[in-house]
Amino acid sequence: MTTRKELSPAEIRDLRCVAGLMIPPSAEFAMPGADDDAVIADIVATVGRDLADVRAALAEIAGLADRAPPARDAAVATWRAAGGAPLATLSRVILQCYYRDDRVVRALGREARAPFPLGNVLEQGDWSLLDPVRARAPIWRRA
Repeated sequence: MTTRKELSPAEIRDLRCVAGLMIPPSAEFAMPGADDDAVIADIVATVGRDLADVRAALAEIAGLADRAPPARDAAVATWRAAGGAPLATLSRVILQCYYRDDRVVRALGREARAPFPLGNVLEQGDWSLLDPVRARAPIWRRA
């Protein structure tokens, strides 16, 4: 028996539906929804190690995209109330792909770039907060 390494078209339809319900587009702020083609393509391309949990979550709500809005909302409310690892994983995957989309990053006032090699400027903090850590005895065994 072989295991599919990608989401089926039906799973992608349900994924798009869930993503759109989680983060709908905003015309007011010119923000795409999480059901945007680019965000969905990113999710599908990078689901990787989370594929089993994402697939399990989508199996719990199979056919969601084909339901009428009232039935869809009721199914999602029941699903969210039940919770579980698959739902948490699916939510995390959707959110991470949404918030790494360049349009969303720019709308949040950040540069759409990797943090390195330019780095990010951090304010200097109060280094004296580390004094209790420096003062304690070592927590490792000497070799």
